[in-house]
This record gives sequence, structure tokens and C-alpha cells, in this order.
Amino acid sequence: MRIGIRSAITALVLTSIMVSAVGVHLLWWRTAQRVSQTLANTINDQIVSAVGDELQSITTEARSSMIAVRTLLMEKVLDANDTRKRQFVFLSQLQSQPTISWVALGWPDGSFFAGHKLGDSAVEMLTITPDHKLRIDQYDNAGNDIKLTRSTVEDSKYLITDQPWFRDAIAATDEHWSTLTTLPRGERRAAMLAVPIDVDGKRTGVLAIIIELTRVSNFLSQLTVGKSAGAFLLDRDGGVIASPDPDADELTALKTDHPLLPVAIDAIRQAGRAYDPADGEAFRSQVTRGGEAYQAVLTPISFPGWSLVTVVPESEFLGPVQMTIRKLLIGLAVLILAAGLLSAWLAQRLIAAPLIKVVGEIRHVERFDLEKVERHPSHLAEIENLSGAIGDMAQGLAAFRKYIPADLVRRLVSDGNGARLGGAVKPMSVMFIDLAGFTGMSERLGDRIIPLLSRYFDVVSTEIQNTGGTIDKFIGDAVMAFWGAPAQNPDHALDCCRAALACRRVVAAAGLADDKGEAVRIRIGINSGDMLVGNIGSEVRLNYTVIGDAVNIASRLESTNKVYGSTIIIGPETRRLAGERIVVRELDRLAVYGRAGGLQIYELLGMAEEGIVPSDWVTSYEAGLAAWRAGDFTAAIVAFEKTAALRGGDPASTQMIARCQHQLANPTDAEWDGTTVARTK
Repeated sequence: MRIGIRSAITALVLTSIMVSAVGVHLLWWRTAQRVSQTLANTINDQIVSAVGDELQSITTEARSSMIAVRTLLMEKVLDANDTRKRQFVFLSQLQSQPTISWVALGWPDGSFFAGHKLGDSAVEMLTITPDHKLRIDQYDNAGNDIKLTRSTVEDSKYLITDQPWFRDAIAATDEHWSTLTTLPRGERRAAMLAVPIDVDGKRTGVLAIIIELTRVSNFLSQLTVGKSAGAFLLDRDGGVIASPDPDADELTALKTDHPLLPVAIDAIRQAGRAYDPADGEAFRSQVTRGGEAYQAVLTPISFPGWSLVTVVPESEFLGPVQMTIRKLLIGLAVLILAAGLLSAWLAQRLIAAPLIKVVGEIRHVERFDLEKVERHPSHLAEIENLSGAIGDMAQGLAAFRKYIPADLVRRLVSDGNGARLGGAVKPMSVMFIDLAGFTGMSERLGDRIIPLLSRYFDVVSTEIQNTGGTIDKFIGDAVMAFWGAPAQNPDHALDCCRAALACRRVVAAAGLADDKGEAVRIRIGINSGDMLVGNIGSEVRLNYTVIGDAVNIASRLESTNKVYGSTIIIGPETRRLAGERIVVRELDRLAVYGRAGGLQIYELLGMAEEGIVPSDWVTSYEAGLAAWRAGDFTAAIVAFEKTAALRGGDPASTQMIARCQHQLANPTDAEWDGTTVARTK
């Protein structure tokens, strides 16, 4: 049974009054006897909780990075030998996970690659080859970007296969944590999560996420530990793992000059066998040093053999505390009684009704009905501020809605899935659009390119959304969109084609021109097939996107327009799914860059529903294509020349004529099948 907020507040106030009346005497009595121990325990509990949360955060971030990179490697989305992509992935993990110091990958042949954070201002990429050569590329932060500032090559004595953690991990079946002190850049104490990497059932190497413990020392320095207390991480022999140091990071060595560190070391050594971290139980003791007494608490933490030692001087909380607490509790009892009666009446008038209205506005935000959110004035500043904050949040979300599809957010909320890592393989269609000649245009126009890009993005985004597409991202001048998710769409291929034709039409109608006054042209690549769609990324940042071979092919088809002088090229699966509802010209059989095997590619000309039928030049071109594949290059040239004449010039025919002439001059072997192999992206 649920009760209303008015009844809940009234019951809470009355209960507080009764509990306070009974507990005043008990609280004073117990406090007077155990204040010293209680304060020490309270400080320790707060520190243990904070440190535990921090270590949990560190391990969570480490596992998130490990899972993300390991998945990319094992699913072969990332080739471990692709230096550029490997650097990009490692750099993105270092930038997105603040507590991670290293992301490293080692191979059994002695090869080693790592990204290493240099404080908060720079990162370095290290590559060690089997012949012991170390290459270091240093990147400094430059606003929202990074800049390569230094590259060096030197000899290295660091051999990955000699490291105990590597030997353990390469023979392991799953991830494991360990500690180490030897790193490629020197001796630093660190915690490491290592996991073997298997690709196609073969053990290829070890992935390691490393946290230099200077990061933990920096965190300890930020803790508020009483007025003059301290917290330290020590091993079972009193060795210093982490000590409060606000300057400690990957560049700055740990300082061990904290005045209470010797007390902490004495505490763990005096405990001896009476304290065993493996038991999981805290151990409390009193330590006297320099004539002053200290309360010390030794608490085991999640890393084996590590203990959190908190040290509090007894002088911090002894003194006239008993008298102060007695007076305080008596005063509080009287105050609570008077305030309770008054607050029970005021709660109904000043809190309940306004909160109910505020809850209604929160429901609007929950449903993403941001235009319905209203502000409600209140006599209570907090409630009025809350109402104002909800209004401001609605305005902010309304602006943020431009960055992500609102329908996507509504569907995720309504399905109860939320923003969780994961995805599913679905049959979908994906489209890539970009502006022809954008690189040169942007160099010539500078920041004057922005109005042109804005108008271009506006018109194509509208057409994509009108046909049920989801805009994935803007990449420079390129637009990536897909159909078939989050909402199911059996006609995803047809709608994608319809959107492409609409984009070509509206860009032409918008009158967009470059700095030379010439109309801008777009190029579009479309492909359909099974794709992985879902929330992909890390625990701290997700992107609802699609990945897979079909996506890569669509990107290649977009750039292939340059070769054939076309505007829209579609893949074979899109052609099959759309069927006779679209009008196309078969362009070629193409093996796109980076992929074995040829694909039939088509130029999208229009929609059959618009009354468009194949022209004579299409028939002539496809006849030439058939002759080309049959090896009758002379007949193919005749057909392609006819196509160019009928169309008044056709870049694709010109390209095919040149190929036929090359084949006549340089006959190929019997295995030639007419497939064109793309040499570039």
C-alpha cells in the first residue's frame, strides 16, 4: 500500500519527535562513554567507503576498457597490426577513462604496443619491436584535440616475454589482476588487469590495462580525513602502496613524507599475526609515537595483501566533548518537538501540493514531451528552484535533442532498455553521403564553409527523417544514416533508396554553391545486409550505431562514385530487396578495397513509382558490360561508345572503354572474370 506525500511527511515528523524523545538520553549516555571510538570508527568508515568506491571505480573503468578493446580485437573489428586504428582505440580509452594509466598489447614474439598517459596534459604511444627498438610518439593536449609533439626511436631493455604477468596471462584462460613495479618507462608501482587475446581460436597475445598507483595517492590527498588524520595503503609488511600526495601522477613520483605515515607503518607492524588481511576483518589499535596517542584502524581491501590504514590523533576529538553533546541533545529535543508540530502543518501547505505539480513536469520530461513543461512558483526557494531546474533541464534537453534522435530516446525509455552496452544483429540498410570536392572547398572557404554545411545537413537530415531513417553521425561533410532500427522496417532498402533520391533532389533545389559559384554535388553509397546495431562504446560514453561488413561496403561504395562519375551507388542486397520498385543501371562487378570477392554494384536512377523507366543508354551500357565479362572487348567498346553518345557523355562508359582497350593491348589469363579490383578506399 502506498501513501501520499502529505501523510508521509506528517508521519515522519511525528515519528522523529517520538524517537528523539526516547533516544536523547540513550544517545548522550552512549556517546559520553564511546565518543573516542565512535569518531575514529566514523572517520574510518567514511574513508573505507570512499576508497572502496574509488577502487571499485578504477576496476570498473579498467574492465570496461579491457572489454571494449578485447571485443574489438577478438571480433576482428580492430586489426592488432593496424597501427593507426590501434593508436586511435588506445588513445580513446585513455581519454575516456581518467584513472587508467596504460593500455598495452603484447605478442609472444616480443612485440609490444602501449598507450601511456603522461599526467593530464599528454599521452605517449610506445612500440617495441622484437629487435628491442622502442619508438615513442608523444601527443600533447591542444584544446579538444591532440598534437604530435615528439617522436623518438631508441634501444629498449624491456622484453615483454620476460615479464611474469605476461607469462601468466598468455597461459591463462581468463582475466586476472596483479601488481607490478617494472614498466617500459621505469620502475613504478601499479595494478594491472591482464587478459589473453584469442582470434579465430588462436592465442595471439595479451591485453593489459594498467593503473599507476600514484593516481590512488592523488585521490587519498583529496579525502577529508578529520582535521589532522591521514589514510594510507600499505602491504602486509608495511610497504607503502599509496600515501596522500596531491601532485602524484604518471609524471611525478610519489612522496612519502606525510607526518602520519610512520604511525601507520608502526600500526601494521605492531599488529603482527593478530591481523591477517586474508580474514577480511578490520583491526583496531592504539599507537603511541612521540608522546602522542593515535587511534589506528587496519582494514583489508579488495586487492590481496593490501590494507587501508587510517590514523586519527586522539587529541582531535577528546576534551569537553561530553558536556557539549549533553547540552546539544537537550536543546535538540526541545527544538525538534516545537519544530515538528509546526512542520507537520506547514508540510501540507508548502511542500506536498507544489511537489505534486513538479512531479507532473518530471513526467513530461520522462516522456520527452519537453514543450509541455511549465515552471511553478512556490514560497519555498528549494521547490521553486527545483521547478526552475526542471524547466532549465527541459530547455537543455530540447537543445540536446538536436544531437540525438528523439524517437530513439523515447523508444529506449518505453522499452525499458535504457542506455546499456549491447546490440543485436538485424537486417538493415545504411547510407553514406558526402560532398564532392569538400576538402579543397573547405581549404578555400575556411570558416565560411559553415553556412553551406549547415544548409546541406539541414536538407538531407530532413529527408532522412521523413523516410524513417536514423541519423547515426556527421563525419566532417559526411552523413551516416541507417534504416531498420530502432523501429523494425521490412522496407528498409526501399526507404533508403527513396531517401537517397530525395537528398539528391533537395540539395540541387537548395541552390548550394561553392566558392566558384558552381552547384555542389553529393555522392551517396548504400548497402543492405545483416549489421550489428545497438549501444556500442564504454561505460561512460555510448553511441547508438551500426557496425559490420555491410556498413564498410556502403562507405566504400560512396567513394566509388568518383570512379564512375555517378551520384548514387547501391550494393547487390539493396538491389535485391528493393527489386523492380527502383530503376537502376548495373555499373560493374567490383571488389571493394580491403575485401576479397566481387560485388555487383548499381547506379540508382529513380523510383519506378515515379514513372521512370530504363533508357536506351542503360540497355546499351549493360549490353557492353555483358560483352566485357564475356571477353568480347571490341563489342563492348562499341556498346559503351553508343551509351556515351546517347547520353551526351558518360564517365562510366569512358572508364569501361579504357579498360577494354587495356585488355586488348594486354590480354589476361583464362582466370580473368571481369571483376574490377579497387586499389584505394
